[in-house]
Amino acid sequence: MVLDLKLRKIGNSVGVVLPKEALSHLKVAEGDTLTLTETPDGLRLTPANREFAQSMAVFESLNRRYRNALKELAK
Repeated sequence: MVLDLKLRKIGNSVGVVLPKEALSHLKVAEGDTLTLTETPDGLRLTPANREFAQSMAVFESLNRRYRNALKELAK
């Protein structure tokens, strides 16, 4: 699927309006959260994965706590 989307000013920000076809393809609806990730091929838009977000939050807290130990292990 290839769609040309127009950027629109929304308050002090800029947003994109997704057409129905894109929403059904992503299996999302109004109020859902999407994740925009950078890949070697460009940007990727996917429905947010709450489990992954929670796992990343745990990783970040552990990464801060054990920063020095992880640096030593990486040598």
